[in-house]
Amino acid sequence: MKAMVLNEYGEQANFELTDVEKPALKPGEVLVRVSASSINTVDTMIKQLGTALPFSPALPAILGMDFAGTIESISDDVEGFQVGDEVYGCAGGLGELQGSLAEYMPADVRLIAHKPSNLSMKEAAALPLVAITAYEGLSRAQVKAGQKVLVHGGAGGVGNIAVQIAKAWGAEVYATVGRPEHMGLMQLLGATAINYREEAVADYVSKYTDGGFDAVFDSVGGENMIKSFDATKLNGHVASTVSMLELDLTMMHFKGLSLHVVFMLIQMINGVRQEEHHHILSEVAKLADEGRLSPVMDEVDYKLEDISEAYDRLSSGKATGKVVVEN
Repeated sequence: MKAMVLNEYGEQANFELTDVEKPALKPGEVLVRVSASSINTVDTMIKQLGTALPFSPALPAILGMDFAGTIESISDDVEGFQVGDEVYGCAGGLGELQGSLAEYMPADVRLIAHKPSNLSMKEAAALPLVAITAYEGLSRAQVKAGQKVLVHGGAGGVGNIAVQIAKAWGAEVYATVGRPEHMGLMQLLGATAINYREEAVADYVSKYTDGGFDAVFDSVGGENMIKSFDATKLNGHVASTVSMLELDLTMMHFKGLSLHVVFMLIQMINGVRQEEHHHILSEVAKLADEGRLSPVMDEVDYKLEDISEAYDRLSSGKATGKVVVEN
């Protein structure tokens, strides 16, 4: 089969179109003919940092975590899937798991689900990592109907899905953005847009809440977490996807906040609770089929052979929505 292979890591490393052996299946796996694969920030980090990250694949490496495609064959012990099923998931591209930047990839059935029927392969491939991350963070923050929820980075890949899921669950959603064109996007998704460059936290907390938001989903992270603590009500919840820093938690202590750190790769890296990803993807597919969730897609189209350009597009910060390559 054909695959885009990395033979070295580093910022200047290039993918090479290579003929490689078609993968053999292990118990609990299906073989998927890949139709599309989306790129996430963690993919670009693996390409750039390589073995500095403990979960990077050994070279030569086939990267790519998110995918959508059609089942070509199944292991004898697999139940609930059959040849010809259209599926999507986040199931490779790290450790010993072959990635999706190839014609075929093996996938553990605990990490995939049936593709939303009303989304294209390209759209479905844009969802898994970001949707699992958003769903997990909102669930752990105990978001429910009637609450006021703030999403930092609402126009980002994870952020826009968090906006949509929180809205689907009946919350009143607010989202911070930094670009004027993203204000309109948030309105289309059903959220009240806040330009963080123009409004201070204290101002929009006072404007929209009585003492703070019930939950804050922070997809920006870093020092922005202080803003999240500022914006959350007493005994509220903060979910963060970017928390690798030293931080004074005094404010969090005196407000009695609960902090939930989301790192959705834990299940894949450690081989634990993988069935949780199947469950979340199945629930996300239901929301999509009900018309309550769809990915925001970047305007530039790419084929598998253009993967280096697609990585550059995501790294440039110019993309709005998910960058996807199609086979």
